[in-house]
Amino acid sequence: MRAIALTTLLCGVSAFAHAQGTMAMMRIRGTLVAVSPTSVRVQPNMGEPLDVRLEQDTRIARVAQADLADIKAGSYVGTAAVPQDDGTLRALEVHVFDESLRGAGDGHRPWDLGENGSMTNGTVGDLVVSQGRTITVRYRGGEQRIAVPAGVPVVRIAPGDRTLLVPGAHVMVFAHRGSDGALSAQTVSVGEHGLVPPM
Repeated sequence: MRAIALTTLLCGVSAFAHAQGTMAMMRIRGTLVAVSPTSVRVQPNMGEPLDVRLEQDTRIARVAQADLADIKAGSYVGTAAVPQDDGTLRALEVHVFDESLRGAGDGHRPWDLGENGSMTNGTVGDLVVSQGRTITVRYRGGEQRIAVPAGVPVVRIAPGDRTLLVPGAHVMVFAHRGSDGALSAQTVSVGEHGLVPPM
């Protein structure tokens, strides 16, 4: 059961915030300022603090520093990117998924980083190493060619738990607003050792 739940974990960390049925997801990037067993208070990067419920099925992801060399043929990755003049994409960040999360958020969709930004999750096929990486990311129904320049943030995403939820931690929360107006977290991605999740 744990493996099944983890496979869906990052339907909050990448595309993860499309919509579930008619329930649109909010992306909240910020810092935890208070934590209880049932909720967190997040200070967004912009705006007033938000209280977000932690449900029984809220999933926690650990986001750790990684390296460009961790992007290899066969890796399952997600990358926010913007279009280039030649029709390819240029990565703004890359997250390399733990093997237990392979398949999470598979596909290509709009994203809110950069003008005409997109998020692509899939398996690295062709890979060329030259002043960074140029990768082909293959997903169900298509593929994208993406340049990953040297210096682009690279992180590793793995399953986490609620012990990561401490005041001062940097997070990205995917939440929906219920009929009572309260926010509930679907997924909380937590930066490890002070890391700011770059997604």
